[in-house]
Amino acid sequence: MHDIKKTVRSYILENFLMGDGGEQLTDDRSFLDHHIIDSTGFIELVTFLESTYRIRIADEEMLPENLDSLENVARFVASKTRAA
Repeated sequence: MHDIKKTVRSYILENFLMGDGGEQLTDDRSFLDHHIIDSTGFIELVTFLESTYRIRIADEEMLPENLDSLENVARFVASKTRAA
């Protein structure tokens, strides 16, 4: 899961925080509550996760408990890749 967090952290820093603001991107910090990613950004994040990890994220899986923090994303992606 550490590698997933590292990869997603890099993606968010480069694409949403423009390389700045890494201190606000802690493992459990909510992307939405802290204005790190907006609703359009979530679609971009889902596309990134699907292409990077070769998984399919169904509409009903696009929930905060799956995608609203580095910790949630890592746990969710790990469970999807184990199931594949």
